[in-house]
Amino acid sequence: MSDDHGKRMIDKMTSSERDQSSPDSEPRDAATIMLIDRAGPQPKVLLGRRHAGHKFMPGKFVFPGGRIEAQDRNMQAATELHPDTQAKLLERVAESSAELARGFALAAVREMAEETGLLLGAKRADAPKTPADDWALFAEAKIFPDLAQMHFIARAITPPRQPKRFDNRFFTADATLIAHKIEGVVGENSELVELVWIPIEQGTQLDMPTITGVILEELAARVAAGMAHSLPVPFYFMQDQKFFRDLL
Repeated sequence: MSDDHGKRMIDKMTSSERDQSSPDSEPRDAATIMLIDRAGPQPKVLLGRRHAGHKFMPGKFVFPGGRIEAQDRNMQAATELHPDTQAKLLERVAESSAELARGFALAAVREMAEETGLLLGAKRADAPKTPADDWALFAEAKIFPDLAQMHFIARAITPPRQPKRFDNRFFTADATLIAHKIEGVVGENSELVELVWIPIEQGTQLDMPTITGVILEELAARVAAGMAHSLPVPFYFMQDQKFFRDLL
């Protein structure tokens, strides 16, 4: 990706309005997944609209995702992360272990299931061994997460003095990885009230947080570059009141 691309992304982050009235706090590890459908002439990405009653980003279109749970790293999987993906996930972290890296990716898969009812992975005759009730849906459907199919696209840390702060890892996977669907998860009384498949280039036309639009453009650039696991991963963070876009 060019230097111009990086500067354009930073300009978008810098020009966005930011509430900096909250007490400072440590960002919590989180993971997000961007599901891509490449069956048609234009790649489409899955976005969900948050319930208007939520205090955090009400009514905004976002990618499914959330906080990492301690037991995520222990979930049984059909395959493990690509070595390049694992290495990039472990850059600039206090703990450097294969278990931590797989925990990031597995959290994204779990959050996708909880928020959309879409279980990503490989269906088998037996059921995976689950480390916690959070993974019961996968055991019931006999779905094993397929980590080798997960691509690490970007990392972003919420700026200081925000109401909620996350150190978020953004993954992508192909829609062909959907192995099972649970009906009734999305609806008017759920965290996500609707799901939409939209061409990646048109996604920013929706009402979404600035960082979501920035990461959408990073996703489009990654698709254009061929999606290799070895490609650099942009890392967004704020330091001394300035946004930075580094590469992992």
